[in-house]
Amino acid sequence: MCYSAQIRREWKTFCSRLGVRIPLSEYVDLYWTRAHGQRVLLPKSLESLFDDPQDDQQRRGREALETYATQRAGEVEQELFALRQRIAEADRKLAAKPSKSAAESRRIAQDKTAQRLAWLADLRRTTPEIKDARIYPGWHVPVIVREQGEKVLRPMRYQCRPAGKPASYDLKYPGTYNARRDALGGFWKGQFGVSHGVLAASSFFENVRREDGSNAVLEFSPQGLDEMLIACLWSRWEAPGEAPLLSFAVITDEPPPEIAAAGHDRCVIPLKPEHLDAWLDPQGDLAAMQAILDDRERPVYGWRMAA
Repeated sequence: MCYSAQIRREWKTFCSRLGVRIPLSEYVDLYWTRAHGQRVLLPKSLESLFDDPQDDQQRRGREALETYATQRAGEVEQELFALRQRIAEADRKLAAKPSKSAAESRRIAQDKTAQRLAWLADLRRTTPEIKDARIYPGWHVPVIVREQGEKVLRPMRYQCRPAGKPASYDLKYPGTYNARRDALGGFWKGQFGVSHGVLAASSFFENVRREDGSNAVLEFSPQGLDEMLIACLWSRWEAPGEAPLLSFAVITDEPPPEIAAAGHDRCVIPLKPEHLDAWLDPQGDLAAMQAILDDRERPVYGWRMAA
């Protein structure tokens, strides 16, 4: 299963090239939702949408980013203060009488301190890094869809909750960030041929079991293909008293030989660019959509151990 991916780090030029509109207000609303204390996971690379703001919408987005950064930094600083007190207390206990519990408490507090210092550094960092575009299930991610005749880059949660299902569906089916191709006519029949999207990504990550039983995370990258237009399904979920949720799943299929040889049994489906418009406007033609999935890009995938 594709549990993580490396998406684009720049969207404005890419969307302009493909004729995709970016509804900035939706991203601004997400950032303000996060700034007001709700848990919204977003890749840091999306912040580039509000670099050098030129209008009120962009300035509002920039303000949301700065508000969240200030609030979150204050929370982390409080956690650091408590952790430093914990380390000092452990040092006092160790000086009086060495013990396993005090040493373990000190080690845990030191690890958490290092983690939070890294969080602070990321909050304050303005120089882009590759990790800024890494996404995971539960994160809100830009997905290309077609609405009223135009292509739009909508923010969607990477774990699909189909329309009409209860919110508890997320826990009952935690793997719905991927849609198996052999289940498109069953589990996913409400979305396949109805609501299609595309995720632009340069690589994807998989958990692979080693011969010794340990787990390794591998990054798979298509050779000779700078960017994959990965086939997705999406849904708009609504319920009384709840905010609407747009969410999506990546379609996966049987792996090519090099991915199977690396130890994994699934692969994303990168579409050919010439099929983009037809894929985004399926019109219920399941046979035509299956043909598009068959006539996919077929790069050779290189892999490496993920950092």
